[in-house]
Amino acid sequence: MLDQYWAEVSNAVPTFTPEEQQVAVTVYGELAKGTPVSVEQLARALGVATEQAGELLGRPSLQVMAYRDEQGRLIGFGGLAVAPMHHTFAVNGRTLWTWCAWDSLFIPEILGQPARVESADPETGQVVRLTVTPDGVESADPEVVVSFLLPDSSAFDKSAANVMATFCHFVFFFASRESGERWTAKHPGTFLYSLDQAIELARRLNAKVFGSELARRSTRTPSPRMIGR
Repeated sequence: MLDQYWAEVSNAVPTFTPEEQQVAVTVYGELAKGTPVSVEQLARALGVATEQAGELLGRPSLQVMAYRDEQGRLIGFGGLAVAPMHHTFAVNGRTLWTWCAWDSLFIPEILGQPARVESADPETGQVVRLTVTPDGVESADPEVVVSFLLPDSSAFDKSAANVMATFCHFVFFFASRESGERWTAKHPGTFLYSLDQAIELARRLNAKVFGSELARRSTRTPSPRMIGR
């Protein structure tokens, strides 16, 4: 079932060019500093002109993952947020949040940093705590399962708000399989995976969406000033 589910998700998530992967991973890194990210800040991080940074963010595959405030600054991107949400995600002493439980499992690899995750079981209110490293889950308390939903084919091609409403709001951590089963029984189309299965899906997502950029950064000291060169 995992392979079948991944095939469906793989067809729904965006496909980034190597240049877009570099932009996306850089955005994650800037958001991880804990404050909204302006186009000017992103331009400095990429080593490009502000106008070019704006044009890059305007590409359809990146724009759909971008969540902005009224000033046009990025307050969220591809599952990571600097505005409070259900899932707390602490990295390097800074408190961030994620759009859904699954985001908490794949973003540490993108950041190259461990994260401490706290999330309330939506059925019982019990707080689930995890430590997630770039290599996987280091610890989880208590035993954790994760709800998933088969995404609609258009879930990831409209807007960040649509991604949240149609997919993220159905992907939670549960403190026990029993509570997860009670919750999924009330939410048609949802089902449970073990934490190990959810981590495997996270690895597959990163490999597909960010693989070449993560490999580039792991083999040498990253030089962000490569856009357009």
